[in-house]
Amino acid sequence: MPTNQSIKPTSIKLPPQLRNRMQTLAAARQRSVHELMIRAVETYVEREEKREAIRQECIQAHDDYLRTGLHLTDEEVDEWVDQVVQGIKADIPKCHV
Repeated sequence: MPTNQSIKPTSIKLPPQLRNRMQTLAAARQRSVHELMIRAVETYVEREEKREAIRQECIQAHDDYLRTGLHLTDEEVDEWVDQVVQGIKADIPKCHV
């Protein structure tokens, strides 16, 4: 956890209706609006970091496909997923051109 010396204040302008909602929720949770805002920002940033990591992985996979032509068909993937869902231990099919 950061020390108090490393924490820098940040200003955020909220529409009055959202600010009121935050205050109502903070009171109901017996928390400060500040704490709710920190948790909301942390949750958002963590979710977006994961989303960006998946996006980068997809870009890399597409680049690999363009470079090599290796792929699986929808049918091959569906068949494999069906086996896994049924509890059948099945290796993922081999990619092909």
